Amino acid sequence: MSDKSEVTRLTVFKTYKLYVGGKFPRSESGRVYEVTDSKERWLANAPLSSRKDARDAVVAARKAFGGWSGATAYNRGQVLYRVAEMLEGRREQFVREVADADGLSRSKAATVVDAAIDRWVWYAGWTDKIAQVVGGANPVAGPFFNLSTPEPTGVVAVLAPQESSFLGLVSVIAPVIATGNTAVVIASEHAPLPALSLGEVLATSDLPSGVVNILSGRTAEIAAPLAAHQDVNAIDLTGAGDELAKELEIAAADNLKRTLRPQAVDWSADPGTDRLTAFLETKTVWHPIGV
Repeated sequence: MSDKSEVTRLTVFKTYKLYVGGKFPRSESGRVYEVTDSKERWLANAPLSSRKDARDAVVAARKAFGGWSGATAYNRGQVLYRVAEMLEGRREQFVREVADADGLSRSKAATVVDAAIDRWVWYAGWTDKIAQVVGGANPVAGPFFNLSTPEPTGVVAVLAPQESSFLGLVSVIAPVIATGNTAVVIASEHAPLPALSLGEVLATSDLPSGVVNILSGRTAEIAAPLAAHQDVNAIDLTGAGDELAKELEIAAADNLKRTLRPQAVDWSADPGTDRLTAFLETKTVWHPIGV
Protein backbone atom coordinates (compact mmCIF):
# COMPACT_ATOMS: atom_id res chain seq x y z
CA MET A 1 0.00 0.00 0.00
CA SER A 2 1.27 3.46 -0.87
CA ASP A 3 1.72 6.15 1.73
CA LYS A 4 -1.23 8.59 1.53
CA SER A 5 1.16 11.46 2.26
CA GLU A 6 2.71 10.87 -1.15
CA VAL A 7 -0.55 11.41 -3.01
CA THR A 8 -0.45 14.62 -5.06
CA ARG A 9 -3.73 16.50 -5.15
CA LEU A 10 -4.95 18.00 -8.40
CA THR A 11 -5.14 21.75 -8.72
CA VAL A 12 -8.67 23.13 -8.94
CA PHE A 13 -8.58 25.54 -11.87
CA LYS A 14 -10.81 28.58 -11.73
CA THR A 15 -13.60 28.91 -14.28
CA TYR A 16 -13.96 32.56 -15.25
CA LYS A 17 -17.42 33.74 -16.20
CA LEU A 18 -19.14 36.95 -17.25
CA TYR A 19 -20.93 39.13 -14.72
CA VAL A 20 -24.35 40.18 -16.04
CA GLY A 21 -27.41 41.15 -14.04
CA GLY A 22 -25.84 39.99 -10.79
CA LYS A 23 -25.28 36.49 -12.15
CA PHE A 24 -22.30 34.66 -13.64
CA PRO A 25 -23.27 33.26 -17.04
CA ARG A 26 -20.99 31.78 -19.64
CA SER A 27 -21.19 33.43 -23.04
CA GLU A 28 -24.43 32.43 -24.73
CA SER A 29 -22.33 31.42 -27.73
CA GLY A 30 -20.37 28.93 -25.64
CA ARG A 31 -17.11 30.39 -26.98
CA VAL A 32 -13.94 30.96 -24.96
CA TYR A 33 -10.47 32.24 -25.75
CA GLU A 34 -7.09 31.61 -24.19
CA VAL A 35 -5.64 34.22 -21.86
CA THR A 36 -1.87 34.17 -21.42
CA ASP A 37 0.59 36.08 -19.27
CA SER A 38 3.36 38.39 -20.49
CA LYS A 39 5.51 35.35 -21.31
CA GLU A 40 2.74 33.71 -23.35
CA ARG A 41 2.03 31.11 -20.66
CA TRP A 42 -1.57 29.93 -20.44
CA LEU A 43 -3.52 31.36 -17.50
CA ALA A 44 -7.16 30.52 -18.17
CA ASN A 45 -9.94 30.38 -20.73
CA ALA A 46 -12.10 33.50 -20.65
CA PRO A 47 -15.62 33.79 -22.08
CA LEU A 48 -15.72 35.20 -25.60
CA SER A 49 -18.78 37.45 -25.38
CA SER A 50 -21.21 37.78 -28.26
CA ARG A 51 -23.54 40.53 -29.42
CA LYS A 52 -26.34 38.76 -27.55
CA ASP A 53 -24.33 38.99 -24.33
CA ALA A 54 -23.90 42.72 -24.94
CA ARG A 55 -27.65 43.19 -25.45
CA ASP A 56 -28.42 41.16 -22.32
CA ALA A 57 -26.05 43.35 -20.33
CA VAL A 58 -27.81 46.51 -21.55
CA VAL A 59 -31.19 45.09 -20.49
CA ALA A 60 -29.78 44.36 -17.02
CA ALA A 61 -28.22 47.82 -16.75
CA ARG A 62 -31.45 49.55 -17.77
CA LYS A 63 -33.46 47.52 -15.27
CA ALA A 64 -31.09 48.54 -12.48
CA PHE A 65 -30.90 52.22 -13.41
CA GLY A 66 -34.10 53.41 -11.70
CA GLY A 67 -33.23 52.00 -8.31
CA TRP A 68 -29.55 52.96 -8.40
CA SER A 69 -30.07 56.51 -9.67
CA GLY A 70 -32.87 56.96 -7.16
CA ALA A 71 -30.74 55.86 -4.20
CA THR A 72 -29.31 58.57 -2.01
CA ALA A 73 -25.79 59.70 -2.77
CA TYR A 74 -24.84 58.74 0.78
CA ASN A 75 -26.05 55.18 0.18
CA ARG A 76 -24.08 54.91 -3.06
CA GLY A 77 -21.00 56.02 -1.14
CA GLN A 78 -21.56 53.27 1.42
CA VAL A 79 -21.77 50.67 -1.33
CA LEU A 80 -18.57 51.87 -3.02
CA TYR A 81 -16.79 51.79 0.32
CA ARG A 82 -18.02 48.22 0.80
CA VAL A 83 -16.40 47.29 -2.53
CA ALA A 84 -13.10 48.58 -1.14
CA GLU A 85 -13.60 46.53 2.03
CA MET A 86 -14.21 43.33 0.07
CA LEU A 87 -11.22 43.97 -2.19
CA GLU A 88 -9.01 44.44 0.85
CA GLY A 89 -10.01 40.99 2.03
CA ARG A 90 -9.10 39.44 -1.33
CA ARG A 91 -5.98 41.52 -1.86
CA GLU A 92 -3.59 38.60 -2.33
CA GLN A 93 -5.72 37.07 -5.07
CA PHE A 94 -5.75 40.33 -7.03
CA VAL A 95 -2.03 40.89 -6.52
CA ARG A 96 -1.42 37.51 -8.14
CA GLU A 97 -3.85 38.13 -11.00
CA VAL A 98 -2.57 41.65 -11.72
CA ALA A 99 1.05 40.46 -11.66
CA ASP A 100 0.22 37.78 -14.26
CA ALA A 101 -2.01 40.05 -16.35
CA ASP A 102 0.29 43.07 -16.56
CA GLY A 103 3.66 41.36 -16.32
CA LEU A 104 4.55 43.04 -13.03
CA SER A 105 6.56 41.88 -10.03
CA ARG A 106 4.53 40.98 -6.96
CA SER A 107 5.62 44.16 -5.17
CA LYS A 108 4.59 46.40 -8.08
CA ALA A 109 1.32 44.51 -8.49
CA ALA A 110 0.64 45.02 -4.78
CA THR A 111 1.13 48.77 -5.26
CA VAL A 112 -1.37 48.73 -8.14
CA VAL A 113 -3.97 46.77 -6.16
CA ASP A 114 -3.60 49.05 -3.13
CA ALA A 115 -4.08 52.08 -5.40
CA ALA A 116 -7.22 50.50 -6.89
CA ILE A 117 -8.67 49.86 -3.44
CA ASP A 118 -7.88 53.44 -2.42
CA ARG A 119 -9.56 54.69 -5.58
CA TRP A 120 -12.85 53.01 -4.60
CA VAL A 121 -12.62 54.83 -1.26
CA TRP A 122 -11.82 58.12 -3.02
CA TYR A 123 -14.87 57.92 -5.27
CA ALA A 124 -17.03 56.74 -2.35
CA GLY A 125 -16.24 60.05 -0.69
CA TRP A 126 -17.32 62.03 -3.75
CA THR A 127 -20.81 60.57 -4.16
CA ASP A 128 -22.50 63.11 -1.87
CA LYS A 129 -20.20 66.03 -2.70
CA ILE A 130 -20.15 66.30 -6.49
CA ALA A 131 -23.58 67.98 -6.52
CA GLN A 132 -22.17 70.89 -4.52
CA VAL A 133 -19.35 71.28 -7.05
CA VAL A 134 -21.39 71.24 -10.26
CA GLY A 135 -24.82 72.35 -9.01
CA GLY A 136 -26.33 75.09 -6.89
CA ALA A 137 -28.43 78.24 -6.98
CA ASN A 138 -27.99 80.57 -9.94
CA PRO A 139 -28.42 84.37 -9.73
CA VAL A 140 -31.24 85.56 -12.01
CA ALA A 141 -32.84 88.95 -12.69
CA GLY A 142 -36.35 88.31 -11.46
CA PRO A 143 -38.48 86.96 -8.61
CA PHE A 144 -37.41 83.36 -9.15
CA PHE A 145 -35.32 80.64 -7.60
CA ASN A 146 -33.09 79.12 -10.27
CA LEU A 147 -31.54 75.84 -9.16
CA SER A 148 -29.22 73.53 -11.12
CA THR A 149 -28.72 69.93 -10.03
CA PRO A 150 -26.69 67.12 -11.66
CA GLU A 151 -28.44 63.93 -12.74
CA PRO A 152 -26.97 60.69 -14.11
CA THR A 153 -27.06 60.19 -17.87
CA GLY A 154 -28.25 56.56 -17.79
CA VAL A 155 -26.68 53.38 -19.13
CA VAL A 156 -22.99 53.87 -19.95
CA ALA A 157 -20.93 51.50 -22.10
CA VAL A 158 -17.34 51.49 -20.83
CA LEU A 159 -14.38 50.21 -22.83
CA ALA A 160 -11.83 49.54 -20.11
CA PRO A 161 -8.21 50.47 -20.82
CA GLN A 162 -6.20 47.74 -22.50
CA GLU A 163 -2.91 48.45 -20.74
CA SER A 164 -4.06 48.71 -17.11
CA SER A 165 -6.16 45.69 -16.31
CA PHE A 166 -7.11 46.69 -12.77
CA LEU A 167 -6.27 50.23 -11.64
CA GLY A 168 -7.37 51.58 -15.02
CA LEU A 169 -10.46 49.38 -14.90
CA VAL A 170 -11.48 50.67 -11.47
CA SER A 171 -10.72 54.24 -12.55
CA VAL A 172 -13.29 54.06 -15.37
CA ILE A 173 -16.00 52.07 -13.54
CA ALA A 174 -16.10 53.80 -10.15
CA PRO A 175 -16.92 57.36 -11.33
CA VAL A 176 -19.67 56.09 -13.63
CA ILE A 177 -21.58 54.34 -10.85
CA ALA A 178 -20.67 56.85 -8.13
CA THR A 179 -22.85 59.42 -9.88
CA GLY A 180 -25.84 57.08 -10.29
CA ASN A 181 -25.27 55.65 -13.76
CA THR A 182 -25.23 51.94 -14.55
CA ALA A 183 -22.47 50.37 -16.63
CA VAL A 184 -21.77 47.73 -19.26
CA VAL A 185 -18.02 47.19 -19.13
CA ILE A 186 -15.80 45.55 -21.75
CA ALA A 187 -12.70 44.26 -19.98
CA SER A 188 -9.18 44.51 -21.40
CA GLU A 189 -9.08 42.08 -24.31
CA HIS A 190 -5.70 40.52 -23.53
CA ALA A 191 -5.94 40.77 -19.72
CA PRO A 192 -9.58 40.27 -18.67
CA LEU A 193 -9.10 38.07 -15.60
CA PRO A 194 -8.83 40.81 -12.92
CA ALA A 195 -12.02 42.37 -14.32
CA LEU A 196 -13.91 39.08 -14.21
CA SER A 197 -12.75 38.51 -10.64
CA LEU A 198 -13.91 42.03 -9.78
CA GLY A 199 -17.40 40.87 -10.72
CA GLU A 200 -17.22 38.35 -7.86
CA VAL A 201 -16.35 41.18 -5.46
CA LEU A 202 -19.17 43.41 -6.72
CA ALA A 203 -21.66 40.56 -6.28
CA THR A 204 -20.87 40.46 -2.55
CA SER A 205 -20.61 44.21 -1.97
CA ASP A 206 -24.26 45.28 -1.64
CA LEU A 207 -24.17 46.61 -5.22
CA PRO A 208 -27.61 45.99 -6.75
CA SER A 209 -27.76 43.47 -9.59
CA GLY A 210 -27.20 45.02 -13.00
CA VAL A 211 -25.50 48.22 -11.85
CA VAL A 212 -22.21 46.91 -13.24
CA ASN A 213 -22.06 44.24 -15.94
CA ILE A 214 -18.68 42.90 -17.08
CA LEU A 215 -18.00 41.30 -20.46
CA SER A 216 -14.80 39.79 -21.83
CA GLY A 217 -13.80 39.05 -25.41
CA ARG A 218 -12.93 40.96 -28.57
CA THR A 219 -13.33 44.65 -27.83
CA ALA A 220 -14.34 45.62 -31.37
CA GLU A 221 -16.89 42.81 -31.62
CA ILE A 222 -18.66 43.70 -28.38
CA ALA A 223 -18.33 47.48 -28.63
CA ALA A 224 -20.01 47.78 -32.04
CA PRO A 225 -23.50 46.72 -30.89
CA LEU A 226 -23.17 48.80 -27.71
CA ALA A 227 -22.25 51.94 -29.65
CA ALA A 228 -25.28 51.47 -31.90
CA HIS A 229 -27.68 50.39 -29.15
CA GLN A 230 -30.59 52.79 -28.78
CA ASP A 231 -30.91 52.14 -25.03
CA VAL A 232 -27.28 53.03 -24.25
CA ASN A 233 -27.01 56.70 -23.30
CA ALA A 234 -23.25 57.21 -23.23
CA ILE A 235 -19.99 55.50 -24.13
CA ASP A 236 -16.46 55.74 -22.75
CA LEU A 237 -14.00 54.91 -25.54
CA THR A 238 -10.90 54.70 -23.34
CA GLY A 239 -10.04 51.14 -24.40
CA ALA A 240 -10.48 51.70 -28.14
CA GLY A 241 -7.69 52.40 -30.62
CA ASP A 242 -7.94 55.47 -32.86
CA GLU A 243 -9.58 53.72 -35.82
CA LEU A 244 -12.09 51.79 -33.71
CA ALA A 245 -12.88 54.91 -31.68
CA LYS A 246 -13.83 56.81 -34.84
CA GLU A 247 -16.14 54.02 -35.98
CA LEU A 248 -17.80 53.78 -32.59
CA GLU A 249 -18.20 57.55 -32.31
CA ILE A 250 -20.06 57.61 -35.63
CA ALA A 251 -22.35 54.79 -34.49
CA ALA A 252 -22.92 56.50 -31.13
CA ALA A 253 -24.09 59.69 -32.83
CA ASP A 254 -27.26 57.96 -34.02
CA ASN A 255 -29.00 58.52 -30.68
CA LEU A 256 -26.79 61.39 -29.51
CA LYS A 257 -24.83 59.39 -26.94
CA ARG A 258 -22.49 61.28 -24.68
CA THR A 259 -19.02 60.21 -25.80
CA LEU A 260 -15.77 60.30 -23.89
CA ARG A 261 -12.91 60.09 -26.37
CA PRO A 262 -9.78 58.04 -25.63
CA GLN A 263 -6.86 59.98 -24.22
CA ALA A 264 -3.49 59.29 -22.66
CA VAL A 265 -3.99 58.85 -18.92
CA ASP A 266 -1.62 58.24 -16.02
CA TRP A 267 -3.85 55.98 -13.96
CA SER A 268 -1.67 56.37 -10.88
CA ALA A 269 -2.20 60.16 -10.80
CA ASP A 270 -4.93 62.02 -8.91
CA PRO A 271 -8.04 61.34 -11.02
CA GLY A 272 -9.73 64.69 -10.38
CA THR A 273 -13.45 65.13 -11.07
CA ASP A 274 -13.44 64.96 -14.88
CA ARG A 275 -14.78 61.42 -15.04
CA LEU A 276 -17.38 62.14 -12.39
CA THR A 277 -18.84 64.94 -14.50
CA ALA A 278 -18.42 63.25 -17.90
CA PHE A 279 -21.69 61.34 -17.59
CA LEU A 280 -23.78 63.82 -15.64
CA GLU A 281 -26.49 66.05 -17.06
CA THR A 282 -27.62 69.31 -15.48
CA LYS A 283 -31.28 69.87 -14.68
CA THR A 284 -32.22 73.49 -14.06
CA VAL A 285 -35.48 74.37 -12.34
CA TRP A 286 -37.13 77.81 -12.19
CA HIS A 287 -39.48 78.42 -9.28
CA PRO A 288 -41.31 81.69 -8.50
CA ILE A 289 -40.62 83.39 -5.22
CA GLY A 290 -43.84 84.05 -3.35
CA VAL A 291 -43.60 87.83 -3.21
